[in-house]
Amino acid sequence: MADSKIQRELRQTRPFAAEFQEAGVALLRTSDQLQRRLAAAVEPHGLTVQQYNVLRILRGAHPEAVPTLEIATRMIEQAPGITRLLDRLEAKKLIERVRCSKDRRRVLCTIAPAGLALLAELDRPMFETERDCFASLSGEQIRSLIQLLDDLREGLYSSTQLEPETKEENSK
Repeated sequence: MADSKIQRELRQTRPFAAEFQEAGVALLRTSDQLQRRLAAAVEPHGLTVQQYNVLRILRGAHPEAVPTLEIATRMIEQAPGITRLLDRLEAKKLIERVRCSKDRRRVLCTIAPAGLALLAELDRPMFETERDCFASLSGEQIRSLIQLLDDLREGLYSSTQLEPETKEENSK
């Protein structure tokens, strides 16, 4: 088998044992490159990509409050330290947290006006960054990629029982 692009990029001299291994490495390498570009867009504004994700989740729910554990479930990249992540955003006055009056164990989060303003400032640069990341693909290729990734995640969920909870299950 001829050297693939990912083999050359990684300067790997031996072939992968199986195509699925090559696909996994290529997916991880691509994800890393995408993460780095997104981070470069948000870091000048004092945010990490995970913090940006939390703010987007809260803006999407605004003006409703979102329980902490639901935020963790909805994160693109699962964050084991969701409380610390929220602590940092609250310290920057980008979110607000209150204890649920019906269940004091639950903490509800909302996006603060400063968080809404920061996201409004980031909307254009993030759109442009994401657009630039996918500029080498046609619309049809992007739709195919979305379908392939959906199929891969579905297989992962069914084989490991790690499927994310739905909103109804999380609110019980």
